Amino acid sequence: MPPLQLERGNLSQKIPLGATDIMIPKMGIGAWAWGDNYWGNIEHDSLEDYQSVFDKSLEAGVNFFDTAESYGKGQSEKYLGLFNRHENQKIVIATKFMPYPWRLSKQDLISALKSSLKRLEVDQIDLYQMHWPIPPVPIKTWMDAMAHAYQQGLIRGIGVSNYSRRQMLKAHERLADYDLPLAANQVNYSLLNRKVEMNGLLDVCKELNISLISYSPLAQGLLTGKYNPDNPPPGMRRFRYRRGLLGKIQRLIDLLNEIGSGHGGKTSSQVALNWVISKGAVPIPGARNVGQVMENIGALGWNLAPDEVAALDEASQNFTGS
Repeated sequence: MPPLQLERGNLSQKIPLGATDIMIPKMGIGAWAWGDNYWGNIEHDSLEDYQSVFDKSLEAGVNFFDTAESYGKGQSEKYLGLFNRHENQKIVIATKFMPYPWRLSKQDLISALKSSLKRLEVDQIDLYQMHWPIPPVPIKTWMDAMAHAYQQGLIRGIGVSNYSRRQMLKAHERLADYDLPLAANQVNYSLLNRKVEMNGLLDVCKELNISLISYSPLAQGLLTGKYNPDNPPPGMRRFRYRRGLLGKIQRLIDLLNEIGSGHGGKTSSQVALNWVISKGAVPIPGARNVGQVMENIGALGWNLAPDEVAALDEASQNFTGS
């Protein structure tokens, strides 16, 4: 791959977050793995690794970072707050509230939000998201709490995550009672998981001007091309992605590489991220070191041709939900 030139104006074109006045780049950085050992291998990470991800992202103009209170039991938020402490450039922070079954009231959300603000070392969060639509508290109640947080000036935008089309519409309709937009729905979306296209969620997001934020846009590394039946991914992913699937996706990886070669030697992961962007979604790939963030940033500043998008659509249509 040719060296990436970090030309801020070329890579960091800004777009609005839903119907808000919050401007974000076409791709963000997912901080899920910062301090979180769920997927393993964290012992190989360092604070300097995460700092380099933050610094290189800003150098390229990618200033949108997504985290959550549950990532590393708050450690991810703490790292982001630490890195941003002495940074002059304004970053856009998205974090999430986990509606655990024992959290039952508006005050529970406000208390959790204030704890996130403290860990992030900010007075206001740009995008505050409901992490999952977990019972027993109804969506209406949580949207009332979100509206209250907005009215208090604690958040700038309201989002949801992992909400179905029906659940998202309920959230959108309740916020409309406060004359507030639902800014985003963050869901699992990649060439290996296109459910949001099939069930109409992506189309509704476009219709209602709700940004669709794509987590796991590289299918937890499967679209990077570094895994195959003889070299499965480590940790929990080894059990989730069996040899059969790893064998089947090799043809798709070959197509990604073929298309990338026509764009100056782009890698399979860069083409896969650009495909997500071409669909009108905002990918937030994870990055745990400077090499990974530089790889991700290489997905910006160029566009797939319509026939290339169509070819990838056809090649991936049998993997929906993998």
